[in-house]
Amino acid sequence: MKTSELLEQVFAGNLRAVARAITTVENDSRETPEIMKAVFDHAGKAFVIGITGSPGAGKSSLVDKLASFYRDQNEKVGIIAVDPSSPFSGGAILGDRIRMATLGTDKNVFIRSMATRGNLGGLARATVDAVTILDAAGFQRIIVETVGVGQDEVEIVKAADVTVVVLVPGMGDDIQAIKAGIMEIGDIFVINKADRDGALRTERELRMLLELSGTRPDSWNPPIVKTIATENKGIEELAKAIEDYREFQKNNQNIERRKAIAKWRLLELLREKLLQEVLSQDNTTKKLEELALKVAEGKMNPYSAVEEILTKKGF
Repeated sequence: MKTSELLEQVFAGNLRAVARAITTVENDSRETPEIMKAVFDHAGKAFVIGITGSPGAGKSSLVDKLASFYRDQNEKVGIIAVDPSSPFSGGAILGDRIRMATLGTDKNVFIRSMATRGNLGGLARATVDAVTILDAAGFQRIIVETVGVGQDEVEIVKAADVTVVVLVPGMGDDIQAIKAGIMEIGDIFVINKADRDGALRTERELRMLLELSGTRPDSWNPPIVKTIATENKGIEELAKAIEDYREFQKNNQNIERRKAIAKWRLLELLREKLLQEVLSQDNTTKKLEELALKVAEGKMNPYSAVEEILTKKGF
């Protein structure tokens, strides 16, 4: 299929075309720039919700129920689940979420698992591009559920309009993770499995940390929502908190945040293009194999190996 035909079907909301376009971008095929240049002109209407937090917090169940809520409102929903990568194949280990099987039969819901590709923040550049493709395909709500690795998982803000941090009572590292930096990215905090012992304590500690962190630059006061996702409790309250933040954003346009996100995207693309340029030059791949062997055998350190490659390529 020609790229122009593929794009035409993407803009028409064809799910197979959307999946194919995302696969093309994820594999960084030569058609990627053409696809992304075209979809950017059709994007910018969707509202992107980032769901992040510790492993075991019930993020998948929360995403499932939140997506169902939006479908009840007759909205098209895209879901991207960012899964851990296999260090050898680079693919998503978990695959499409089995728990979302019911949603998967809905033609107005698109679910896709994507690998982190080793990115520390849990988000690959391809994930951000996939969000743009879903946006251009007419999805009104796009939910990005990240792998849940704790304090490093701050890159979600680079793809989301609102970031929801999910906590669960009884997991002692939750508050510790917040202290380590995730606190700064939360626009809404959710205490899931709120029927567990310790829910009040978690809420109390969270409120204390919010007070200690002071007033945000945008003056937004992040709410705390208690949910029991498996019982569909608190989902409506969460949806309202998300909508409240959306309205707040409309009245408080934050150009600096958008500029920072745009700058990150430019740097990511520049980094990839420069790497591709170096690797595409004559004998670089062969040299890389030779140096990798030397590093593996302990005959050379990685820093010297990289310097050797760059020196020979005139950098």
